[in-house]
Amino acid sequence: MLNIRESLHEIFYYLRQYKSRTVMTLFGIIWGTLTVILLLAFGAGAKKQLKKSMHGMGESICIVWPGRTTVPFEGYGIGRWVPMTSDDVELIRREVGGIRYISPEFSQWHGVIRVKDRINRPNITGVIPEYGPMRSIWWQPGGRWINDLDVEQKRRVAFLGNNLRDFLFGKDKPAVGRYVYINDIPFLVIGVLKKKIQNSTYNQRDADRVFIPLTTYESIFGEKYISDFVYQLKDARQSAWVKQQIYRVLGRKFKFDPKDREALSIWDTTEMDKFVYYFALGFNIFLGIIGAITLLVGGIGLANIMYVVVQERTHEIGIRRTVGAKQRQILLQFMLEAFLIIGIGAAVGFVFAVVIIKIFAALPLRSFKDVAGTPQLTTWVAVAAALLLSAIGFLAGYFPARRAAKLNVVDCLRL
Repeated sequence: MLNIRESLHEIFYYLRQYKSRTVMTLFGIIWGTLTVILLLAFGAGAKKQLKKSMHGMGESICIVWPGRTTVPFEGYGIGRWVPMTSDDVELIRREVGGIRYISPEFSQWHGVIRVKDRINRPNITGVIPEYGPMRSIWWQPGGRWINDLDVEQKRRVAFLGNNLRDFLFGKDKPAVGRYVYINDIPFLVIGVLKKKIQNSTYNQRDADRVFIPLTTYESIFGEKYISDFVYQLKDARQSAWVKQQIYRVLGRKFKFDPKDREALSIWDTTEMDKFVYYFALGFNIFLGIIGAITLLVGGIGLANIMYVVVQERTHEIGIRRTVGAKQRQILLQFMLEAFLIIGIGAAVGFVFAVVIIKIFAALPLRSFKDVAGTPQLTTWVAVAAALLLSAIGFLAGYFPARRAAKLNVVDCLRL
């Protein structure tokens, strides 16, 4: 049996004897470990930021616009408009499963909003309360979102995008409890959008919009037909089935072919999630390969050093074999030495990587982080680095150790 304590004592003795060689070998492992962890951490951070940016508009949502028919159906011709109302959205809520939230949406650009002499023409949107959570609309402290009473009582209340608030009242100035005029009608500001990253939109970015209750919109602007409706899926995997059911339900009511995809235009944002997933996967694999190559260089250096060690200690190996040491014990001795070197290098590299990640996270690089994100030392990053280090450590130690174990005893003693 291999005596671990004696083996470790002997290994450290040889490491001290050849300090320069040990330091150079450790440097290769430290640098490789540092590179692998940092690249994978930056890849994980970029993936998280990209996903966050994509979901600034909402997660697992679909937007549906009315269109015109392009296929004759049951005696009806083509080119007919599909005039959807809020009642049709409630019909979908009742008859189509798989939907968590759904909201009709009125939207127009010809309204004016002003505070004193500051005038803007934002997108004015009329919605119901559940529009907010599915569209990732959250409010700054002191405010709130549109509620059921606002809709029921047709209250003249407004929720402002944070950029619109800055324009009307001044940057980061309080707006809740104050009044804005929409087409010369006073509206009480009930909330301001909490700043968010939104890379996708279909009307205007939420930071520049004004939201009012759906019923208030109808009563003031006199519009009957909605601009679109938005729904959030319970399970993104059911997206295709839910879209098929929406075509079926509305096709039955408005007398159009459910297979006529021009009668309704549906933007399924879950398709972006697929893009993000595969893009991030490919990006992380690319970064992982670069890191692995760097670490592999360090592993090759370790393997070369181990071959040199075997050559230098050939006579010692022969003496051990003559006094009863088995091939397996010689193999384990040199494997242990290789894993000890790579373990020390990996530990130091890991500590350096963690320190760099912490320092980078603390730096005020807001613009860069909004695009590339902050490096994330996640569990999978640590596991991937550990597996890679183990594989390289095994390969770097096994072949020199096997050579040492298979040396002929007589040839060893001749040296």
